[in-house]
Amino acid sequence: MCGITGWVSYDRDLTTERGTLEAMTRTMAFRGPDAAGIWLDTHAALGHRRLAVIDIEGGKQPMLVEHDGRTLLATTYSGEVYNYRELRAELESHGHTFRTSSDTEVVLHAYLEWGEDFTRRLNGMYAFALWDPRTEELLLVRDRMGIKPLYYWPTSDGVLFGSEPKAILAHPAVRPAVDAEGLAELVGWAKTPGHAVYRGMYELRPGHTARVRRSGLTVRRYWSLEAREHTDDTATTVRHIRELLDDIVTRQLIADVPLCTLLSGGLDSSAITALAAKGLADAGSGPVRSFSVDFTGYTENFKADTLRPTPDGPYAHALAEHVRSDHSDIVLDTAALMDRAHRDAVLNARDMPMGFGDGDTSLYLLFKAIREQSTVALSGESADEVFGGYRWFHDPEAVHSDTFPWVAGGVFDRFAGEQSGAGTSLFDPGFLAKLDLPGYQAARYREALDEISYLPGESGLQRRMREVSYLHLTRFVQLLLDRKDRASMAVGLEVRVPFCDHRLVEYVYNTPWALKTFDGREKSLLRAAVRDVLPDIVADRVKSPYPSTQDPRYAAALGAELRRVLDDKDAPVRPLLDTAGVAQALSGDVGEAFRTGTELVLGLNTWLASYGTALEL
Repeated sequence: MCGITGWVSYDRDLTTERGTLEAMTRTMAFRGPDAAGIWLDTHAALGHRRLAVIDIEGGKQPMLVEHDGRTLLATTYSGEVYNYRELRAELESHGHTFRTSSDTEVVLHAYLEWGEDFTRRLNGMYAFALWDPRTEELLLVRDRMGIKPLYYWPTSDGVLFGSEPKAILAHPAVRPAVDAEGLAELVGWAKTPGHAVYRGMYELRPGHTARVRRSGLTVRRYWSLEAREHTDDTATTVRHIRELLDDIVTRQLIADVPLCTLLSGGLDSSAITALAAKGLADAGSGPVRSFSVDFTGYTENFKADTLRPTPDGPYAHALAEHVRSDHSDIVLDTAALMDRAHRDAVLNARDMPMGFGDGDTSLYLLFKAIREQSTVALSGESADEVFGGYRWFHDPEAVHSDTFPWVAGGVFDRFAGEQSGAGTSLFDPGFLAKLDLPGYQAARYREALDEISYLPGESGLQRRMREVSYLHLTRFVQLLLDRKDRASMAVGLEVRVPFCDHRLVEYVYNTPWALKTFDGREKSLLRAAVRDVLPDIVADRVKSPYPSTQDPRYAAALGAELRRVLDDKDAPVRPLLDTAGVAQALSGDVGEAFRTGTELVLGLNTWLASYGTALEL
């Protein structure tokens, strides 16, 4: 895994712009701590920071294909193509020769052999740029599910691009500015494919390419979720899902560096850990290493609620004992979660405040601790979106609401701050009116529905659950994949997400909802497919989301920091606040809603101050 950046300009000689490219590339250093590289051509400049995972010695970048002293193709590449060995063998049968054992070189030759249609042959997570000096054209490519990020900024004579916004923002011609639509996107829990929050910047949509020519930039879709008839019965469906998972996990165990799994004790991460343990054992390796996050005193003093009925610890330990993994708990305390340096590191990794609060900070600290012992981790992320695991999948009111189901569930109200019965809000009503968040969410919801294809005659609950699944697989999952990528790459850890393999996603997406819930529970198909490798206590566990600290000192510390912002007349976020409402909220008991709103206010304040972001409302 790596960090990439680059610049195409048809009106200037970029061989004289090394300093700018070096500045852009430096912003990606944490994504690629092992090596740096820059390649300059007259109208193209590519930058790369490398996290070495496969072919440690031979996979240096930017990588070129040359013939008779001419450069045929150059790339700056981030990601992993899991079927690169099969592709390499096929390309060799067509006469291609290779000088490395890296998947990067396979991608270069695949493009030379098959042209832009080579994207249909790739299985993996990736974001990369290909520059063809012969035609002076750039091709940007992003994986089907959007596991790896890729941003671009069209210019009057070309494009700027990077793995993260910060690479583009490092260019002297770019000024960070956000308008009302950008802020609505930031806080609306309606992740819009292609939207990058910053005005003038775009995120390449998952399953898309962008081609840059002298005549301009064109975007093309090469993959999307399409409705297909499912004819397999229950037993066949379960068996095929297990076959897919065995193949996916086996492929994703390939690495030339230490590898581990992320284990919460839930069904998803336990399935991946158990299958990884089995795969390693079958290969004569192992045991699998596994890591969990915990908070000081969390399990001993746990208080169940409607969102989190059980603590993770006992279940993670049960699974680790069952598969005999080499397991470690990463235990965090409130001081670490509140440490300003840690929270600033999270903001820098995200390039904007996302409002996950201690969930972001704890994930960053978990990955930081894991990185001391491992370079690659397998995660259970995205199983809920694929198999229908969230509680609102099974809440008729949320399912049939005329908006995103997770918004209807009210779980993620970014503008929370209400004290029970107090009727207060942290944000100024005029500011909220400018954002028109309900209108923005409604428009994005309608756009998403317009993309969906249906089977002939599909109606009723099956039709609606296809829509709900599509919304999660194209909108909601992007929030979580982006979060996991930034938190992990901020410390140079590569996280792989087996449940995002497009073959599995396509198959389960087209499985009828009645089959997905055949045992009357969430994630019926996944549970049936992996029950044989799990202890019953884990297989039957009710879903519990990623943990959040319950230490009251954390909420109190947030309140104290919010008061300092309120008292600072020069705080950049202050004009956006309802100061009377904030004061009233601070005078009451600190609740969960207040904590969520406060996290967002504090993040916005730091972002506006440190990034110099201009709000153009």
